[in-house]
Amino acid sequence: MAQEQVNYEQKGIVFNMQRFSVRDGDGVRTIVFLKGCPLHCRWCSNPESQTLKPVLLYAANDCVHCGRCVAACRNHVITLSEPGVPNILDRSRCHLLGECTAVCPVGALTIKGKEMTVAEVVKELKKDEAAYRRSGGGVTISGGEGLVQHEFMKEVLKGCLSQGWTTCAETTGYAPPEVIEEVIPYVEHVLLDIKCIDPVKHKEHTGVDNALILSNAKRITEISRTTVRVPVIPGFNFSAEDIRQIVEFVKTLHQVKAIHLLPYHSLGSNKYDLLGREYLMETRENLKKEAVADLERIVLEAGFECKVGG
Repeated sequence: MAQEQVNYEQKGIVFNMQRFSVRDGDGVRTIVFLKGCPLHCRWCSNPESQTLKPVLLYAANDCVHCGRCVAACRNHVITLSEPGVPNILDRSRCHLLGECTAVCPVGALTIKGKEMTVAEVVKELKKDEAAYRRSGGGVTISGGEGLVQHEFMKEVLKGCLSQGWTTCAETTGYAPPEVIEEVIPYVEHVLLDIKCIDPVKHKEHTGVDNALILSNAKRITEISRTTVRVPVIPGFNFSAEDIRQIVEFVKTLHQVKAIHLLPYHSLGSNKYDLLGREYLMETRENLKKEAVADLERIVLEAGFECKVGG
């Protein structure tokens, strides 16, 4: 791909950068997590990513009830409780000014989501470029769903390619077709979630129909090297029939060689408390690798490479 001019002043909302990842693309990678997602999967391990705007997190167990946050907040979001009882937060009044987080002595209050320019992101990523060179790694865009911020995502990808770093993206594929055409050409390796083929079941558990995802999957695999990843969730798609349906669909795609199975885990469930939300998967147990052995066999027998755990 010919080098293109990068709009380094383009802005977006980033909520995390995870360094030295070895499970989200080739080599050692830095993952840039972007805010915003049109899906609301019940098992989501990054619920702080779902809204496009920043969010306030409150770790009640760390709070020392000093009252500094109450005095600092001009919008009277926080009502101080007695020690051992969580403070009351009226999140509807919160304007995310950061006055409370600035004075909290123990970091019990934090804001997830920061506006950054492409230039600022690339500057931060340069700290890891030696690891990219040694390992054949690079940068992976994740979320949330990065395609929600498609203009920002595209410019970050262009910025990475201009530095000679390989690009990868974790995506649900849920975006208008024109966004796929705009962004995916800058992604050298797509990690594409295919959660379920049944549209009714998909909408019940993720909040959206999957027709757009399945349609986009065909185009994505024509543009970029693609690995399909399947989160295996008890009570949703943890069955031989569901995995067979996914395998049969993937056979219709363009040159997909690998299907990864990602057993359900409850990592991230504590974030729902931090956000003042209910975790809807509380009764589900984590799946161990051996629990999906029969599903792995279905993938392998269909002629695909299979990795359990990403």
